[in-house]
Amino acid sequence: MDENLTVDNSTIENMWKNNGELNYVSQWLLMNTPIPLVIITITYLLFVIKIGPNFMKNRPPFSLNNVLRTYNTVQVAYALYLCYKGSKLIWQNGFIGKSCLMETQESRYIITSNTYFYFFAKVTELLDTVFFVLRKKDDQVTFLHVYHHLTIMWCTWFNLKYEPSYSTIFLGTLNSYVHVIMYSYYGLSTFPEMAKKLWWKKYITSLQLVQFVLMLLQSAASAIFPGCPPSYTLMIMIYINASLFIYLFGKFYIKSYLNSNDAKCNIKPDVNRYYIEKIK
Repeated sequence: MDENLTVDNSTIENMWKNNGELNYVSQWLLMNTPIPLVIITITYLLFVIKIGPNFMKNRPPFSLNNVLRTYNTVQVAYALYLCYKGSKLIWQNGFIGKSCLMETQESRYIITSNTYFYFFAKVTELLDTVFFVLRKKDDQVTFLHVYHHLTIMWCTWFNLKYEPSYSTIFLGTLNSYVHVIMYSYYGLSTFPEMAKKLWWKKYITSLQLVQFVLMLLQSAASAIFPGCPPSYTLMIMIYINASLFIYLFGKFYIKSYLNSNDAKCNIKPDVNRYYIEKIK
């Protein structure tokens, strides 16, 4: 065999043993190589697009109320924990950071561990889609939903692996506050007597839109004002995704709430009376 074609085993090991910015991050679960995350992503997509719908095709939807109550309670508690950790850092160091906080071992570990806790939440949140499929809530499994879950998970992984930065703490903390409200809504909606009283569903989408605008503003401020600005790569990643999410969530909001309200207003009086009688 030609010596030039011979591949040293150590070369392959080193290729997958890229420790990124900080060596100890690679020792954490799912962080050594991207392979586990690739497997999770492929499994997730296969279940959501093919396996799950085929399995549920001739079956009634699962109720899963007890499972969902437990799941949403855990997600709210975990999001509150992330809010506490992130808010504490922001209170001490400001929204954009007074200086580069990656200068000491202690500050590096605090920032990376907080980012990792946030990343782990993004992995567990893939279960949202699994539950939608098992409950035959097919209208909820949209491109926006699937893209949002996967993109945030992968972006957080790359951020943590190759550029852990204080500038992303604000993004994760703000998102966690939104998730406290969102998962509280999901949890309460599993109680039939409460579901009818939950009037604030559309405001969750409004909050999500506001958060992406604030993320853009904070990222711009991080690049302009003195402190510890993120790299151009991280900045571009934030700008592209936040802008795309504003477009997608905005489109969803218009379609789900504004257009639907217009349609209701255009219903003829006799048709309105028909629906009222049906409700009675």
